[in-house]
Amino acid sequence: MPEQIDDSKMRTRWAEDRTILANERTFSAWMGMGLGAVGVAIGLKAVFGAADPTWVAKLAASLFLAIAILIYWMAHNQACKTLQRLRDNDAEAMPVRNYRLLAGVMTFATLAVGAVLWSL
Repeated sequence: MPEQIDDSKMRTRWAEDRTILANERTFSAWMGMGLGAVGVAIGLKAVFGAADPTWVAKLAASLFLAIAILIYWMAHNQACKTLQRLRDNDAEAMPVRNYRLLAGVMTFATLAVGAVLWSL
């Protein structure tokens, strides 16, 4: 009987590890969705950039860039919240600072895209 208890505890620990890895995949998917919003912003500026007045296209593109930044930080917050509830056992979880670093770098890059779009 004690062997079954050990097996069940091991399965629970592995399930926790799988959840940690799923959390990282979910974070990655959200970051990809944010990059998709950046792509939409660039596309809007390319398609409607010649429209008169030009600030309308720039404003629409800027809204999608703001949405992208919002997505990055929502993904960061959710990933960190999930990691706080879990313990890694056999899998090594990505540190919280890496989530923050990635969200920060992506925010900076998105703002740079916005600066380029507004300068055109």
